[in-house]
Amino acid sequence: MIDGTSRTTAEPPPRLIKDDELAGHSVVANSAMNRERVLAGVNSYTRELGFAPTDFLNESDRRSAPSWLDLCSGEGLALREAAKRLPQAALTGVDLVGPRLRAALPDGLELITADLGGWSAERRYDLVTCVHGLHYIGDRLALLERAASWLTGTGLLVAHLDPSTLRRPDGGDASRPVLAALRAAGFHYSTRHHRLSLRGGRRITLPFTYLGADPHAGPNYTGQPAVASYYRPRSARPPAETTGSPRQGLDR
Repeated sequence: MIDGTSRTTAEPPPRLIKDDELAGHSVVANSAMNRERVLAGVNSYTRELGFAPTDFLNESDRRSAPSWLDLCSGEGLALREAAKRLPQAALTGVDLVGPRLRAALPDGLELITADLGGWSAERRYDLVTCVHGLHYIGDRLALLERAASWLTGTGLLVAHLDPSTLRRPDGGDASRPVLAALRAAGFHYSTRHHRLSLRGGRRITLPFTYLGADPHAGPNYTGQPAVASYYRPRSARPPAETTGSPRQGLDR
């Protein structure tokens, strides 16, 4: 709805928006959700993820320098703190708006301003996170497919997902078939924490075709306006190719 009111009934919007137009919408360029979140404490990645990223990256059995990719990274404050604690780490943040803070970046940290709909990682990472960022992505299933391939063989992907914003072409709830497909591909979903996780990099093809997005869907479980993503099922599903040993994520 163009007047900005939320959509609560099971019906499609008058027009679905494609992702190139969605990137410029005010709901997507949300400046409040993840911009000021730090590494540890009350408003932190440790609290939202359920574990300390630096502890995970500092595992004693890791054979190479640790690496962390944070999608929808906001100001990159958590990554800046992590760079101080892990000076040998390779840290990358990607955000649609990018940081407003112009302070020099620590060694090992790169902050990229880009639309995640078209961005691809040039390496694999031990940790890939998306803290409350999928709420503003149109084709979030395609991003999850690509993010799974950016993990190392023992890497961990953790992202917040609100299944209620996954819709069928008629506006109905698509959460059950989508979650079933994600679990079949190796993902674990914590309903209590709204966290989706995957352990071990792999190539994944989910059996859905993206139709477009509705940025007027209204608030999700966070209380913030979010985007609803519309999908229709595909008739056939290619098998997933696993490059690492799948293990359940760290949700608890």
